[in-house]
Amino acid sequence: MSASQLPRRIIKETQRLVSEPVAGISATPYQDNLRYFSVAIEGPPDSPYEKGVFQLELFLPADYPMAPPKVRFLTKIYHPNVDKLGRICLDILKDKWSPALQIRTVLLSIQALLSAPNPDDPLDNNVAEVWKSNEQEALKRAREYTQSFAMKSSDK
Repeated sequence: MSASQLPRRIIKETQRLVSEPVAGISATPYQDNLRYFSVAIEGPPDSPYEKGVFQLELFLPADYPMAPPKVRFLTKIYHPNVDKLGRICLDILKDKWSPALQIRTVLLSIQALLSAPNPDDPLDNNVAEVWKSNEQEALKRAREYTQSFAMKSSDK
C-alpha cells in the first residue's frame, strides 16, 4: 500500500509520530503496509515493567478514525489488563473510542496502563486475582516477566 492510497489523516499522524516522538515510545510503519506499525514501549520508571522494552503491533482498520486501532502486545507481559494473546483491555480501544483520539493518544494510554494496572477491569482474571489478593506477589511476577521477556540479556 503506497502512501498515496492512505487517508491524509494517517499520513499526518505518522509524520508527527516520527517528527515528534513520544518519550519512551516508538512507532514505525511497516514499509509494505503503512496501516501496520511496529511499536516499542519502554516500561515506565517506578513500575514493575521498568527497564523493559515491550514490542506491540498496531493496525489501523479501513474505517479508522471512525473505529479504533487494533493493538496487541507481542512481548509476554504479566498484567491484569493484557491477556495471554497480548490483547489489551483499555476503554478507548473499545466503547470510549472517539475519532478525535489519535495513535499517539492510544500509545500514551497503554504506557499509562503499565504504570497503573486496573485489576477491577481485568482481561486476565487469574492475574487480576493475584493483583487484588497479594499485590507484592503480583509485582514480583510482573518484574520476573519483564526480566525474562522484555530485557536484552545485557540489561539484566
